[in-house]
Amino acid sequence: MAVPKFDELFQSLMDALHVLGGSASIVEIDDKVSEILKLNDEDINEIHKGNTSVLSYRLAWARSYLKDYGLIENSTRGVWRLTHLGQDTNKVDKVVIKRVARQRGKTQVDIETITNEGIAPNNIESTWQDALIERILKITPKSFEQLCQRVLREAGFVQVEVTGRSGDGGIDGRGILKMNGLLSYHIIFQCKRYQNVVSSKEIRDFRGAMQGRTDKGIFITTSTFTRDAKQEATRDGAPPIDLIDGNSLAEKMKELGLGVDIKIEENISLNELFFEEYK
Repeated sequence: MAVPKFDELFQSLMDALHVLGGSASIVEIDDKVSEILKLNDEDINEIHKGNTSVLSYRLAWARSYLKDYGLIENSTRGVWRLTHLGQDTNKVDKVVIKRVARQRGKTQVDIETITNEGIAPNNIESTWQDALIERILKITPKSFEQLCQRVLREAGFVQVEVTGRSGDGGIDGRGILKMNGLLSYHIIFQCKRYQNVVSSKEIRDFRGAMQGRTDKGIFITTSTFTRDAKQEATRDGAPPIDLIDGNSLAEKMKELGLGVDIKIEENISLNELFFEEYK
C-alpha cells in the first residue's frame, strides 16, 4: 500500500507509541508505523525532498497535530512520548484532531498547499538537516571522506585514517575509539555521499570487506538505509555495523559544532515582583 496521508497516520502513530511503551525516538516511530501498516520497501524509501522520505515527512505532520491536540509531547533530546491524555486514548478521530489543533493556532495553513510547496511545520526536525545535507552533497567524495574523518575525530576517535584506496572493498578509513583509557575498539568505516538509499547488498559487501580486519564497522551516508539494510546491519551471528544516515550525521555535526552555527537569543523582561518592596 502507498503511504497514507498525514491525517490517516494519526491512529498508526498512536498505536506505535503504545506498542513501544509510551515513548520512542523518531526512527523507532517510523519503523513501527511502517510495520503496523505493512509498507513495502518501495513505499518506505520514497523520497519527499532532500533526505526526507514521504513517510517521515507525513509522520512529522501527524506528530505536529497530535502534539497540538495534547496527545503527545517531545523532549529536547528528540524523544516523543504519550501525554497522560494520550496514555488513556486508544482510538482517535482525525476530524476532531485537525479541527482542535488548527483552533490552537499552530497548524492553520492548508495541508495540501504546504505539501505541494514542500513547506514544513515549525516542529518538523528535518528542515535544517536537509539544508546541511544538501550543502554536503556539493562537496567532492574525497572531501566527504575527510569530513567524516573530522566528525569521528571530534567524537573521540583517535588515529583516524582515510585510506580510500581502489580495490579496498569499499573501506574508506579506520580509527580507534578508547573507552575510559582501558578498552579500545578498532573500527573500519565507509562513507557514501549518496542521494539514493543504501541497500542491504551494500551492507553485506562492506561486511565482507571488514572480515579479518576488525569486528566493528561504521557506515556513514548522506542518504537513508532500506529496512533490509538495517536488518542486515544487526543480523545475528554477523559482525555488527553501526549505521549513520543523513539526519544522524547532521545531528552529530550540530552537536560537535561542525558546519552549523547556533544562535541563542536573549529574552529579557522585567521582574515586577522584585519591585514590590520598592513601592
